[in-house]
Amino acid sequence: MNVVVDGKRECDVKQLIRDAGNHAANYVAALPEKRVFPSPSALEHLARLSRPLQDQPLDPAEVLDELNAVGSPAAVASAGRRYFGFVVGGSLPAALAANILAAAWDQNAVLEISSPIGAALEKVCRGWLTSLFALPEQTEIGFVTGATMANFTGLAAARHALLRTRGWDVEADGLFGAPPINVIVGDEVHVSLLKALSMLGLGRDRVLRVPVDGQGRMLPGEIPKIDGPTIVCIQAGNVNTGAFDPAGEIVSRLHGTGAWIHVDGAFGLWASASQSKRHLVEGLQEANSWATDAHKWLNVPYDSGLIFVRDPRHLKAAMSSSAAYLVEGETRDPHLFVPEMSRRARAIEIWAALRSLGRVGLADLIDRSCAYAKCFAQAFTEAGYEVLNEVVLNQVLVSFGTPEVTRKVIARVQEDGTCWCGGTVWQGRTAMRISVSSWATTADDVTRSLNAILRIAAETQPPA
Repeated sequence: MNVVVDGKRECDVKQLIRDAGNHAANYVAALPEKRVFPSPSALEHLARLSRPLQDQPLDPAEVLDELNAVGSPAAVASAGRRYFGFVVGGSLPAALAANILAAAWDQNAVLEISSPIGAALEKVCRGWLTSLFALPEQTEIGFVTGATMANFTGLAAARHALLRTRGWDVEADGLFGAPPINVIVGDEVHVSLLKALSMLGLGRDRVLRVPVDGQGRMLPGEIPKIDGPTIVCIQAGNVNTGAFDPAGEIVSRLHGTGAWIHVDGAFGLWASASQSKRHLVEGLQEANSWATDAHKWLNVPYDSGLIFVRDPRHLKAAMSSSAAYLVEGETRDPHLFVPEMSRRARAIEIWAALRSLGRVGLADLIDRSCAYAKCFAQAFTEAGYEVLNEVVLNQVLVSFGTPEVTRKVIARVQEDGTCWCGGTVWQGRTAMRISVSSWATTADDVTRSLNAILRIAAETQPPA
């Protein structure tokens, strides 16, 4: 609806926001029964968006209605209860509501003076999160897009610190002529970390790969002798099996070598919040930097990643920039700890999620997800299918027979719409990969999904 002011037609912003809220509320209310992956007809209707850009302005209400009519049916219900593909959390009610308010605030979190609320919430969340993860009190934090940029930022701090000990200013002089940095990773290193290394000029193919066991855990005894500036990357939560590198033993072996230890804990680091899973992260607190996602197991809206660095000096040296027009704040300017200058205030949703859950609620979210993963694994085993991993966290790998049969089961489950599970190849074996990460998933959703998967798997088996 438009209103007329001074002879000009202007948008009724309050009504438009109400309409957007109603569309969003209707979408969320429909999630429990919505197909997890859009129907073929919904995907076909996306073609309606492909048209030449018109010359004249269009009523914002009409734009919103068109977007909702075409977009909502074609959206993947990854915010719902039965999306088990990749490691994707939903959006907690408080985080979703905060995200809506944050969009209205439209804060630029570059400086304290540009967003006092953004800067204040980052400081609060830093204290809460370092406490939850049992990290040193002085640890600094950066709010980034996701684990790829979190790894990038932490490794940039590592690059600065290691080259600084060799008298090299990498931020000023670059890598031309710089002392070489060795990077050691496990053989099941995640692609996001390799991408970060490539962007930093450290090379994804230069890494020294350490053999792993059948669950993807690095074998500490195979770590080569540390010679010169070295980064050692530990994995907390393998993206396929959920397994953790044995951090305590790795840290012990590296003691006194001067190596920088970086933890890729995109989802696994959240095990710290659970009393029953905390043993998996023992030793990780001795690292120098830690990367994780909030849009995974904390269940805040996309995009939201976190980087923690033990020594704030190295993070600030690697990330900070200055200009005459950038008015420094009295306490903490967010841009000093992340690659971006202008960016959204991601701490808003993180604060809301943590404030709504508390320590007990967060632990319950982690524990329930892991318990549901165990339910999946047990049902598959009882049905005669092979579970390929030790289900230590929220990840399940299952084979339904030959690679061809397993791929057919995955494809038919995805087409069915009851739930959505992805596929993977784990150490040469084709498998369905199930990640339980959403606050909204219930025992009924697990049963409903299992019934669909097992029915399809039985129908897909070749004749005896």
